[in-house]
Amino acid sequence: MTVRNIASAINDGLDVALSGDDRVMILGQDVGRTGGVFRITDGLLEKYGSERVVDTPVAESGIVGVGLGLAVGGLRPVCEIQFMGFSYPAFDQVISHVSRMRNRSRHRFTVPMVIRMPYGGGIGAAEHHSESTEAIYAHTPGLKVVVPSTPADAKGLLLAAIEDPDPVIFLEPIRLYRAVKEDVPEGPHRQEIGPARVERSGSDVTLVTWGAMTRETRRAADTLSEDGVSAEVIDLRTLVPWDRETVFESVERTGRLVVVHEAPLTGGLGGEIVATVSEQCLYSLLAPPKRVTGWDTVFPLKRSEEHYLPGVDRIVTAVRKDLDG
Repeated sequence: MTVRNIASAINDGLDVALSGDDRVMILGQDVGRTGGVFRITDGLLEKYGSERVVDTPVAESGIVGVGLGLAVGGLRPVCEIQFMGFSYPAFDQVISHVSRMRNRSRHRFTVPMVIRMPYGGGIGAAEHHSESTEAIYAHTPGLKVVVPSTPADAKGLLLAAIEDPDPVIFLEPIRLYRAVKEDVPEGPHRQEIGPARVERSGSDVTLVTWGAMTRETRRAADTLSEDGVSAEVIDLRTLVPWDRETVFESVERTGRLVVVHEAPLTGGLGGEIVATVSEQCLYSLLAPPKRVTGWDTVFPLKRSEEHYLPGVDRIVTAVRKDLDG
């Protein structure tokens, strides 16, 4: 075990993948000489050379398009997009080709590639550097979407994603890169894609969240416990496929659901979770499910970030309303 933060754990995961499989390679803007905009790939160019850690032009569509060709050709590329808000030029490649290749070729070809994207707000960067549009990728058939919130999960899920035969969108909460530390297993540690983690058991309400919002949700559960409210906190970890069984089992016990995410409300993944739980657990619900989210507006400048991002007070207020309902 080694104590690591999320940034270090991802770097370690990439190192393990590169050393263990000659088919793995990294490509993206500034991933080599600079070590990535957040220094996630620091030291890997020196260790593995420029044919496996490849600096690309500033062309997201080209990064993903080349990654697609490499993956179909038998390699396992890990493409880095500097920020999620920069990924849109590459979306044509993702939706038209990356996500459809298995189906289009009747399973003759798969696309074993990972697209890493730092995402989310809270770092004072605004707009294209702080967006949370995971629902776009979750809505695209053929993709898996993964969001770790702890160092051990970051390494384990990344290694599982690299080994997956199909494309994985790997979202990294920027705000948590160096905010969380824990013991991370050495070597080829893997965490299965799919299962959620019950961070905290509870009996009065189920709180479902992912990414950077796990921290605020955990703090909200602490605040609620001071008033005698027992909140169960579930970190989904994987958005596609999301762990329905764990969420259903929890809601059937607690009778209440609050989903927390920093993406805007309208069209957000929270709506899909609420709809699915309402369809499957209707007779267990004691109150209508609620969503605590970002606002339906462009991500604001630094001065207004705290008003945009869901905080402890908003989560606690939503839970209390649910309990009163």
